[in-house]
Amino acid sequence: MKRCILTGTPGCGKTSILRSLELAGYLVVEEAATDIIALRQAQGIAEPWTLASFIDDITDLQKLRQMRLTDVVGVQFYDRSPLCTYALSVWLGFPVSIVLTDEIERIRKEQIYEKQVFFIENLGFCEPSDARRISFEKSLEFERVHDETYRSFGYECVRVAPRELSERVEQIKRYVSASD
Repeated sequence: MKRCILTGTPGCGKTSILRSLELAGYLVVEEAATDIIALRQAQGIAEPWTLASFIDDITDLQKLRQMRLTDVVGVQFYDRSPLCTYALSVWLGFPVSIVLTDEIERIRKEQIYEKQVFFIENLGFCEPSDARRISFEKSLEFERVHDETYRSFGYECVRVAPRELSERVEQIKRYVSASD
C-alpha cells in the first residue's frame, strides 16, 4: 500500500489534480482543514482558524480519515497530511499541540506515508475563497513554510511544476508507477 501526500501553497491546483487522479481510479482523501473551516463557518464561526482547537480538529479528522483506510490496498493520495497541519500551526503562531505531536510521532513510527511528497508548485496566483483568505504574496511565504517543514522531518519534495493539469497528473502517475 502506498499513501502519497500532495502538498503546496493554497490555490496551487491540488484539488484539481486529486479530482483527476480520482477519475483515473485512484483513492483520494480530502483535505481536512477545508472541511473543518466549512463546518465551523456553517456553525456561525466566521474565522475558525483563530480558535485554539483548530489545529487539533484538523489533526483528528486527518487521523480518522487515514485510519478508516488501513485495510485498503493500492495507491492512496492524500490532500495534505499532519505535517501540513504542523506548517499551518507554525504559520498561525500556535504552539504545536500534544495531539499534533503525537500524530506526527505515530505517522513516523508506523511509516504511514511515502517519504517522497508531491510538492505542487504555485500557479502564479491565488484566488481567495471562504476557506482561503490569503494573498498570493503570503501564499508564497506559506509555501516556503511547507517546504521547510517536510524537509525538516526527512521527506523528499518531488516538485510538480505549474503546467497543464493533464501534464501534472501524468507526472504523478508516472512517478508512482516507476516506484512500484
